[in-house]
Amino acid sequence: MLAFLKKYRVFISVFIILSAIILTLFNIALSPRKTLKIYSPADVNPELADSTVQAIAHHHKIAPFSFTNQNGKTVTQNDYKGKIYVADFFFTTCKTICPIMTNNMGWLQDHIKTMPDVALLSHSVTPDIDSVPVLRAYADLKGAIDGKWNMVTGDKKDIYYLARKSYLAVKTGSNTEMYDMVHTENFILVDKKGRIRGFYDGTNLDKPTDDGTKNVTQLLEDIKWLRENE
Repeated sequence: MLAFLKKYRVFISVFIILSAIILTLFNIALSPRKTLKIYSPADVNPELADSTVQAIAHHHKIAPFSFTNQNGKTVTQNDYKGKIYVADFFFTTCKTICPIMTNNMGWLQDHIKTMPDVALLSHSVTPDIDSVPVLRAYADLKGAIDGKWNMVTGDKKDIYYLARKSYLAVKTGSNTEMYDMVHTENFILVDKKGRIRGFYDGTNLDKPTDDGTKNVTQLLEDIKWLRENE
């Protein structure tokens, strides 16, 4: 037996190595590889997208914008150029889902504060109420880090159009006001190329859901994946 093994040791060694390689390749092939979808208006509920963009199925990106943050500084798309960021819509006087969403955004901030290429962007849907001083006080209350988490106000029409045509995350309200907005609980993940890569329930930190909706903990995982893979 020893003589046989000695005679064919090279063949046996090669066979073992090749078998290991083949098994590894099979395992890789059979294991599902993680991907993140690139979203366009045609992929979402029509209630969340303006009628002028609902048919767009490819090459959708966040449009240029210009708003004012909690420090009175103008914030544009250039401040987020080459960054992964999470956007949402809120208002400071909201007593229902906003406090939960903002607390969860604060949790997310704690986990991405050492990532220079990741940032947060919260848009007020009541900019007439949420002035710079109001946003400053709210940012302080919620622990927003300047430069990492911008809370912005601006022209309501501009916020409305960005929400409906770019982020695909806000419903229209009543017909009593042309730019009436009803924000959703969505956190929107935007990649470094300005493309939407996911929608997440901003009120759900880590609980599993029956409908497959992603929570904020999964959002953090997807941010890490984007940083490593794109």
